[in-house]
Amino acid sequence: MNKYELALVVNAKIEDDERVATVEKVKEIITKFGGTISNVDEWGKKRLAYEIQKMKEGYYYFIQFEAVSDCPAEVEQRVRIMENVIRYLCVKQEA
Repeated sequence: MNKYELALVVNAKIEDDERVATVEKVKEIITKFGGTISNVDEWGKKRLAYEIQKMKEGYYYFIQFEAVSDCPAEVEQRVRIMENVIRYLCVKQEA
């Protein structure tokens, strides 16, 4: 099992319950493909480095999880099409 970190930037214009539901759905996707979530950091609303889809702010989340090597590709494939996720990045953490 490898350790990964998924960084999410979620749309800041949506309601709080929608945002929480989006993050929960991502967590469900990770566990569906055999990942175990160890930590979720919510950084809150931050200004984006550059404007994306006419948005200047987003909510930042960092999800650390352990999974087999094919899990991140499956997670990225599903997160890519989520409407409320502005940007994402999944990286493997060094041991």
